[in-house]
Amino acid sequence: MMGRHIHSSGPPEPDYFLRTVRPEMTDTTSDPPLDAGAIKAKLETLRSEHRDLDEVIDRLIEKPPFDQLQLQRLKKRKLGLKDQIIKLESQLIPDIIA
Repeated sequence: MMGRHIHSSGPPEPDYFLRTVRPEMTDTTSDPPLDAGAIKAKLETLRSEHRDLDEVIDRLIEKPPFDQLQLQRLKKRKLGLKDQIIKLESQLIPDIIA
């Protein structure tokens, strides 16, 4: 699958997240609506990548000196993932008519 990674020894190196373009990081405003199962699957993928990025950022910071620009890009990507996670989670919450 494009954009997914399998790792057994922890998250990928920081450059992996800066080199790869994953479909989940692209604008999804024109995508057709997903059913609940597809949303949950996508959420798990995004959450996994978010956790991996968190570990990569922690590992990068532990070994000074580190590249501030790389750190900034990783954090920005992590925030983008968080935004997508929130957006998908809101699609799972039923609309309540007030």
